[in-house]
Amino acid sequence: MLELKPTCECCGEVLPPNSPKAVICAYECTFCLTCAREHLNHICPNHGSKLVERPSLPVSAMVSPLNGASSTSAV
Repeated sequence: MLELKPTCECCGEVLPPNSPKAVICAYECTFCLTCAREHLNHICPNHGSKLVERPSLPVSAMVSPLNGASSTSAV
């Protein structure tokens, strides 16, 4: 499952799990659509891969910004 990061790695914009403004690379680096378009030319600055629309997932899939862990727990 994707680990949805809660903010743009470039500008810090909050990106909820269902945001149509979120893009990711193959390694799950996350950016807002504005930064992808205006600053990154839709190329991940970390890995050089293409930035594409991030799929929508439930809120429970969001990664916690404090510890990097998903808010879901294994049972």
